[in-house]
Amino acid sequence: METKKHMTLKFYQNLGKLFYAIAAADNKVHEAEMNKLKELVKKEWLNVDVIEDEFGIDAAYQIDIVFDWLSQTHDEGLDIKSCYDDFINYKKEQKHLYTENVNRLILKTANAIAESFSGKNKSELMLLAKLNIELNKK
Repeated sequence: METKKHMTLKFYQNLGKLFYAIAAADNKVHEAEMNKLKELVKKEWLNVDVIEDEFGIDAAYQIDIVFDWLSQTHDEGLDIKSCYDDFINYKKEQKHLYTENVNRLILKTANAIAESFSGKNKSELMLLAKLNIELNKK
């Protein structure tokens, strides 16, 4: 059971990296993007499963935690591409976690974050297109 819990925490942590990469695609994370993510975590992601971290907190909050941490270190030269690539690599290792419903929710969240501040820009559109292709691979 502990192994599955660890995998699930890592799943949510990699989602935090992905959503950070989407928000930071234009080299700035806006407050509206942060707020949209927090809203969707509470509204959508808390209902995905009942896994908790070692502190008894719903594992879905790992999305917020990782996103916030990456946003705070954004000016320290963090590579947005590596955040996206970390997510993709994890997805390839744990394909069984990426059901049709989960993929749909990932795309919904990513699009909502990109749309939340002045609509989608070119950088975000390109990253969203890559994500869409990746999530639709069998």
